Amino acid sequence: MECIAQLAGILTIQEEGEGGFLAAIDRAEFSGAPQAGDELLVSVRVVKAFGRLFMVEGEVACAGSTLVTAHLTLGVGKL
Repeated sequence: MECIAQLAGILTIQEEGEGGFLAAIDRAEFSGAPQAGDELLVSVRVVKAFGRLFMVEGEVACAGSTLVTAHLTLGVGKL
């Protein structure tokens, strides 16, 4: 979850000096766990934007298998 939220923050922050916070985990599904040394592929996309709030969905995959899918709400702006 943390890596999805961090990547979503990088995606949604638009100006230097802005920060963000995780407002909600709307849905999360876990299908497995990585092992030490596994290479993870993390992807996110913005679903909707409401001013300073962003709904995003993301996933973490490893060796062709999806380990986590999640829908998050982030708040972004000057903190």
